[in-house]
Parts: sequence; structure tokens; C-alpha cells
Amino acid sequence: MGLAVVIVFLGHCVERYRLPLIDNLEAIIYDTRLRLTMPGGVDQRIVILDIDEKSLAEKEKGGEGRWPWPRDRLANLLDVLFDKYNVAVLGFDVVFAERDESSGIRVLERLSQRELRDVAPFQSVLKQLKPFLEYDDIFARKMDKRAVVMGYIFSSDEPGLAPKKGALPPPVFTAELLASRSIRTTSWHGYTSNLEVLQKNAASAGHFNSLTDDDGIVRRVPMLAEYNGAYYEPLSLAMVRVLLGSTPVKAVSPDASLAPEGYPDLELLEVGSLRIPVDDTASALIPYRGRKGSFRYYSLVDVLNERIDVSELKGKIALVGTTAPGLLDLRATPVDAVYPGVEVHANMIAGMLDNNIKQRPPYVLGAEFVLLFISGLFMALLLPLLSPLRSTLVTVLVLVVVLATNIMVFQHGHLVLPIASGVIMLLMLFTLNMAYGFFIEARGMRQITGLFGQYVPPELVEKMAENPEQFNMAPRAEELSVLFSDVRGFTTISESLTPEELSLYINEYLTTMSLAIRERHHGTLDKYIGDAIMAFWGAPVADPRHAMHAVLAALDMQNEAKALNEKFRAKGWPTFKIGIGVNSGVMRVGDMGSKIRKAYTVMGDAVNLGSRLEGITKQYGADIIIGEGTKSLISGVVCREIDRVRVKGKDEPVAIFQPLGLEGQVDKARLDEHGLWNQALKYYRAQQWDQAELQLLNLKKIAADGALYDEFIERIATLRAHPPGADWDGVWKFETK
Repeated sequence: MGLAVVIVFLGHCVERYRLPLIDNLEAIIYDTRLRLTMPGGVDQRIVILDIDEKSLAEKEKGGEGRWPWPRDRLANLLDVLFDKYNVAVLGFDVVFAERDESSGIRVLERLSQRELRDVAPFQSVLKQLKPFLEYDDIFARKMDKRAVVMGYIFSSDEPGLAPKKGALPPPVFTAELLASRSIRTTSWHGYTSNLEVLQKNAASAGHFNSLTDDDGIVRRVPMLAEYNGAYYEPLSLAMVRVLLGSTPVKAVSPDASLAPEGYPDLELLEVGSLRIPVDDTASALIPYRGRKGSFRYYSLVDVLNERIDVSELKGKIALVGTTAPGLLDLRATPVDAVYPGVEVHANMIAGMLDNNIKQRPPYVLGAEFVLLFISGLFMALLLPLLSPLRSTLVTVLVLVVVLATNIMVFQHGHLVLPIASGVIMLLMLFTLNMAYGFFIEARGMRQITGLFGQYVPPELVEKMAENPEQFNMAPRAEELSVLFSDVRGFTTISESLTPEELSLYINEYLTTMSLAIRERHHGTLDKYIGDAIMAFWGAPVADPRHAMHAVLAALDMQNEAKALNEKFRAKGWPTFKIGIGVNSGVMRVGDMGSKIRKAYTVMGDAVNLGSRLEGITKQYGADIIIGEGTKSLISGVVCREIDRVRVKGKDEPVAIFQPLGLEGQVDKARLDEHGLWNQALKYYRAQQWDQAELQLLNLKKIAADGALYDEFIERIATLRAHPPGADWDGVWKFETK
């Protein structure tokens, strides 16, 4: 099975088929490596002259108005940049495809040809003014003999629909120059370029197309873009060549004796001493140095108006581009979801000058195949021989070595080796072996699940399954806590509902309460008896805080009952109240019953007392009553003593308590009522009937529910009529369950 996994990944590697998940993960890993190894900081060699919001502001606010600006202003910009600031080279990440008619020259020419053709003075003045109004010519003359590189864009529209506008620069290579080479490049069907007069006077020009991968991220730039049989360079390469004195581009092929048949016939482009690695589409990976702002930005209007210190721009490589959202030159990149396109060119220029463009040559396919084969074969044969712990350690070690090596080669060798397929293959081999071990060794877990899964929370079953031999269903004596709950007057409720409604009603009630017991407070569900619920804590998994968890579950159940009543009321169903009894003590726990049917349950006096406590909750108007065994084991809960009683079937009296809530969460009025009740209870046990009765009547006035106080007022009347005697211990005896 392991070898089959290896073969599947080798098939993907040699491109017999492609697994999209691996390709997507490869892109994610590439982006992660790039972000982890970016040098960061600001490159001082390259500056961006930004057509920003400030530059597009209204003229009266100091700006130049909406783009495009008149070309005479751009001509002035060239004078400022080259004569005052002495920039080394200037690139335009914008296209000047339309003639500039902002001077009004076209209107004047039409007048001279029509209405004013016979007005000699007008014709004379127009002839004198025309050189000053042809802004395109002025702009072109200012470019002449200056290191100005224009930008243009290729179109991928259908051949019949693609535009062919403006003049293209001379190509880097013609079809004849590359006729002997097997080169696969990106091909384009049209272009939008600059006016011919501008192109002729510019030092060079380059396209500013980038390649968007399937996930919408820009990672590459085509270094050779094919159009009509000729090959054109990008703006970044054109600027570097002008910077180096218009050095020609040289195409470098791999060693013919080492390259296999069908291997691409282009690995590098050389410009002087600079080497630009390309992939099998003659594209280069963009060497992002950081997030947006890795290069100095200057507002173009500030440059034009000479507000920038000369030292800021002197000798710099300058790019005119835009970050203004309205001009739509923003891209999604590995380093930022919204990234200015002009900074892509800046990163490419910096990468070329530093010779640190990452390379992903076609021969990495062979390297990937060898690595997959060796590592896959090694792991497929080794992992079945190891224990789970050793398999995990070996897998982690191999993954760490593979990842560390890959990052080192990426960072220091500038080589992009595929890694996603190797990582996924290793993880699948590991998972396969672990899954096989799981199915073989999970017998104990399945037994535990079969025995206890219906009683206890899944996380406790998992804990038990880790050491199944420690758990069994044999009866034993343990100190545990038990909870009983019951819906008061459920018979009346059931008579008011149809059978279908009753089924939905009881199912929703039992589900809600069971989740509070089992999922949130890790109790063991014992049984349902109609609407009644029995649960316990402390078995089968030991729980030192079993009493606390039982009380918290009881409080939670009462809160859930309030929320559930709101839902039932909205449906037109009757609301309900529940009484809950909780007791702690030594109980017998285990698998008990007959040969016909058994159940994992608890038995004993402490269990019976818990049931009696639930039964007397309605007697006292209390929603929860806990025994003194439980009270002694909990902390952080405000409890008030209700009474000392003898329940049916038990001779020893017990103190019973009502939990009011967690400390810090009980309001002051309830705490004050608690204090007054304690005083009334003292009067009652001291047989001071008048004082006790007066205190109880006062409590009834401030209490939301006076059922408890009514109970004791009735008792006092009985005890007055039948005094209990001087040796009375204050215990009240219940004759019913």
C-alpha cells in the first residue's frame, strides 16, 4: 500500500496526470518560503515617483489635476529629473497611446482649414504658435538622448479583437535569431503602445505584463513575450539594459550533452555580467523584497514642483507609476493582497542588479522525481517496522530535514525545488501506517466504546481507551455523586399535547438536559425513566471533583430549563419546572441486572437519598436540593441550609441545602434574604414560634417565591398545636417518597 502511494506521486511528478491539490499547496508553500526569507528593508537605489491622490488633487489645492497630465508638464518633469536631480534612468509604468490635445491645437487647425482659412494674420500666428502647442513633440524632444524607458502592454484578447495601437520598440530577439532553439514563451495577440513620435525618441521600451497564476496571484513576469514571431522584453529588463549602456541580451542554453530530448532550450538571459534565470515559459519569478513600501515613494507633484531634496533622487533609478486606486494598477501578490504594479517592476530591477532572482529550471522535475522515489521507498519500507512513537519521530525528523534543506537551497542557492508533493507523500505514508495500526489495535477502544459509549462523554471514552485494561464493569464500592431530576406535573403536560408533539417535547427536553450533564460537566448518564433523569459522577473514570461537577450540572440544567421554556412558549407548548436532587457518598457501581438485561448503574443508601431529595424539592419550593455529603465536598457555591430531615427508609437525619449560585454571581438581595432565612431557621429550631413566624412573614414579602416560607409557617402552626417537647432536635420526618 505504501509503494502504491509512492507510485501515485511519481505519476504526478512526471506529469502523466496532475493533482490540483498538490499544485495549490505548492503555490502556498512557495509564498510562505518567500515571506520567510525576504530581506525586508528599503532599497535605496530605486525610487517610485507616485501618481498618487495628492498628485491628482485639484489644481487650486496644489495638485496637477486628473490624469493624464498635459505632455508639456511631463516634458518639464524630464528637465527637472535629469537636469536638477540627475536620475540615472527613468521608466514610465504608463502608456501614452493617445495624442495630447489639451493645448487646443487641433481646434485651431480645424479653424485654419475652415472658417479662418482666408484670414492671413490668423494663419501666420498659428504657424508661429504651433511648435509650442504640439505637446507630444515637446515631450518627445525632451526624451531625446536621455535615459527614458517607455512602457506598453500586450493583450491576450482573441486575435480578431486584440488592439494594435501605437508603435512597438525593436524586439530583443527576432524569430530568425531564435530559430534553432526550442523555446516555449507566452504569446500575445495585440498591444497598446506609445505614440510613434514618443517611441522613436525614447532610449528603449518594455512591456509591463505580468503573469497571474490560477489562484489570482502575481508571481512571474515574462522575460520574453512573443508577438508576431518576435520576442520583447519587460520594462524592468529594458531599464536595466539602458542603465548598463544598452547592453544586448544573450540567450543561454543548457549543455546539449546533458539535456534530455525535449528539454527547453533556454535557461538564462545574460545582460553583461547579470544572469536572469527563466522557467520553461521564459518567465522569471519576481524577487519580492518585502511588503508594499520596500522602495522610496515620492509624490510626482512634489518632484515636478522641486520640493524634494536633490540628494533624495540623485543617481537613482526612477519609476513613474501609480498607487491611486482609481487608476487600477493594483495586483494580488504573495506578500500583499493589494500591491502596486509599479513596485513589481522595482523588485525585478533590484533582483536583476543583485543576481538573486529565484530560478525554477526545468531540470528540477528530475530532482523532484529522484527525491520522491528515494524518500518514498525508504519510508514505505521502514515505517511498517517501527512502533507508533518511533514512526512519528522518524517522520518528523525526515520532514524537518526536507523542509530545512529546501529553505536553505531557496535562500542561499536561489533555487526553487518542489516540495508539496514530497511533504504530502510522507504524511500520507505516515497516516497510512498509523491508520493500519489503529484498525489493528483499536479492538480495546471498540470494546470500551461498546461498554461505556452510551453513558459517558466521548472525551472520557477516549481517555479510557488509552488504557482499556484499567476499566471494567465489575461492581465496586466508590465515593460518588448522584443526580436525580424530574419534571413536575408531567402528566398534565402530556395530556395537553398530541402524541407527535409529546414525542418532540420530551426528546428536546431530554437532549438539552443530557448535553448539560454529559458534554459540559462530564457526568455518566445512567437512565431515563419517562421524563426523569438519573446520572452520576466519579465512575467509570475517577473524578476528585465529582460533587462539584454534579452541583454545577444541576445549576446548568435549571438555566437550560429557562431557555427551553422560552422556545416551548413560542411554539405554544406548556412550560415546565424541574426538581433536582444531588447526593454524595459511598455507592456500589458496576454492571448490574439480570441474565436477560444488565446496566452500568449505581446502588446504595446514598443513591436512595439522592432520589428522596429530588422528591421533596416540591415540598420546599426549591429547584435544587443537595445532601450534606455533597455540601461538605464543594466550594465556591453559595448554599443555604433548608432543613434537617428523615426521609422514608432512612433513620439517620440529614441536613439538606439549596445551592443559590456561584460565589460572586448571587445578587445582594438574594444574599440578604439568605441571612434573614438563617435567623428564622434558628428561631424555628429554638421553638421560638412567634419570632420565627414573624421573620417568615417578612421573608414572604420580599421573596419572589414564598413556597419554602409557607411550608414552615404551616409547620409552626402544627407544632404550636402539638409541641414537640424540650428534647426536639429540629428534624422533620417525611413519610412518603
